[in-house]
Amino acid sequence: MITYRATGIVLGNCWGGGQGCYPAIKITATNRASLVQQIENGIKDGSVDLDDGMGFESIVGALMCVETIDVREIDGKTFTAIDYEDEYFGDLTPEQEELLAELSLS
Repeated sequence: MITYRATGIVLGNCWGGGQGCYPAIKITATNRASLVQQIENGIKDGSVDLDDGMGFESIVGALMCVETIDVREIDGKTFTAIDYEDEYFGDLTPEQEELLAELSLS
């Protein structure tokens, strides 16, 4: 069985001006398309509370670590393989992508 999970950092427009970053919520899904749609909806219209209630006026984008979790049973034993991939979402400039990448390393 394959499932997907993502978490990361969101970049948002603060009320009154400026921008800030905040950790994203953990999103899970049974297929990658659904996971991506949830993230994109959180950026576009806030229908997914991607910034975990931080209260940005709007979200610009996010750097998410997308995990693909593959669990299989072979000869009565359960094996789990997890692949990680960083992916940018939203309309980010190269400078904003660099900022998010630096923050994700700390």
